[in-house]
Amino acid sequence: MKNEEKARSLFGISLTERPRWQQFLICSSGFFFGYLVNGVCEEYVYNRLQFSYGWYFTFVQGWVYVLLIYLQGFTTKQMVNPWKTYVKLSAVLMGSHGLTKGSLAFLNYPAQIMFKSTKVLPVMIMGAFIPGLRRKYPLHEYISAVLLVVGLILFTLADAQTSPNFSVIGVLMISGALIMDSFLGNLQEAIFTMNPDTTQTEMLFCSTLVGMPFLIPPMLVTGELFKAWSSCKQHPYVYGVLIFEAMATFIGQVSVLSLIALFGAATTAMITTARKAVTLLLSYMIFTKPLTEQHGTGLLLIAMGIVLKMLPENKPSKMPATSISRPKSENELGAENSRFETRTEEEEERRPLV
Repeated sequence: MKNEEKARSLFGISLTERPRWQQFLICSSGFFFGYLVNGVCEEYVYNRLQFSYGWYFTFVQGWVYVLLIYLQGFTTKQMVNPWKTYVKLSAVLMGSHGLTKGSLAFLNYPAQIMFKSTKVLPVMIMGAFIPGLRRKYPLHEYISAVLLVVGLILFTLADAQTSPNFSVIGVLMISGALIMDSFLGNLQEAIFTMNPDTTQTEMLFCSTLVGMPFLIPPMLVTGELFKAWSSCKQHPYVYGVLIFEAMATFIGQVSVLSLIALFGAATTAMITTARKAVTLLLSYMIFTKPLTEQHGTGLLLIAMGIVLKMLPENKPSKMPATSISRPKSENELGAENSRFETRTEEEEERRPLV
């Protein structure tokens, strides 16, 4: 059974009976909305308030997800996959979230999202090794991904020249998150592929609930749990920002899972790249940061990569086997002539005498 045969909806909007372009537009719109709000909130909390508690904020966000899914009426009785399916996925998911948010303490937000955008290449590579997928991509999609990566690197280097908040520790943390992301999207797609009855709500609920205990050890080891609790207690309005951000991100997460189920992990990675570029531009416009020519070159390459990705595939048409005949050899022609002459002689013998 293919993914498209499963009836899917997004917040009450049916996707199954709609054309592919409408499915893409609806899912992408939800994703863009959720994560644009998320980007502005993270920029405010991490850079303006100087709060860098990535593990703790991810933990709070997880509980908001669970509450929202519970309010939608989802229960564990509706699960179609065993809990063990989500253990590996949850570890990767929470590790990616925690490292991503924690890296904001060492990278400014535009540099961080540019690094994360390069995940399209490892996602494509990793897709060839994930059981149940074994993805193979055409050449133009790899070229598109390379253009995206080069553009993102150029932008990141330009950002490092104009911003002091850029360090080796931050690069290592975001690189770890990048590797986990390459597993994450492909594992999610593999679950949807092998069990098409899996819903987006189930995957988000189970991976979040199973994953939250993974956040406790790093919070205790680093002492972040107590520091974050104390800081947020002094500034309780931060919880309001976090809850608002989590509600918006919830919309984005469910939309992302819909994109993965319908279009695959690599295409979704391309879409997330486009979102990050838009978020970046908004960050510079809202918080009045300087743009250089190198920033513009990087964004141009990103746009070229996205356009190349959107080009349709040129698949060679297959000719019917009967429409192409092989030239006959002289021996075959001679044998046919001999059979024809034999049939003619037999007909002459059977013809009645007059």
